[in-house]
Amino acid sequence: MRIEGLASSAGVEIEWRPFLLGPIFKSHGWDTSPFNIYEAKGSYMWRDIERLSAKYGIPYRKPSVFPRNGVLASRVALASESCEWRSRFSKLVFTANFAEDRDISDEAVIVSILESLGEEPGSIIRSALSDENKGKLRLATEDAIGRGIFGAPSFVADGEIFWGNDRLEDALDWYGNRRERAG
Repeated sequence: MRIEGLASSAGVEIEWRPFLLGPIFKSHGWDTSPFNIYEAKGSYMWRDIERLSAKYGIPYRKPSVFPRNGVLASRVALASESCEWRSRFSKLVFTANFAEDRDISDEAVIVSILESLGEEPGSIIRSALSDENKGKLRLATEDAIGRGIFGAPSFVADGEIFWGNDRLEDALDWYGNRRERAG
């Protein structure tokens, strides 16, 4: 939710790269989020999200189901690679899940988000559900696993992984410092 303003101020371009967390968790031997597996860590994480949301003025309500299936939302985000509304779509999906407790696996929820962006959902959903796009998402997820990504949000700056909202500024600093040294 904060990346665009901070990246713009730092002169860093963003490349949104959708992937699926389920296969990433499975690659580590987890059958769900580590925040469900490790109760103490999960309790801390939910409280930390409350604090950070209040700090940044981001609406938040703990989802009644976690994690939710984000396959359709990820497929739409991937299929919208060349669309200027991709980042707004991603943020609206985040808001639907983490502020409004809406089921982002429900096509009606995704359709309503696309409509709120002034987009025609039918053709976008068809493109998102195409075999070609499904394959692209599988490859994007495999790429994320290959890079060592284990959770979201993850920021990759000049090959280095920074995981979590609290590492966003570190990722931007790392990228900026490496660029200055190279320039």
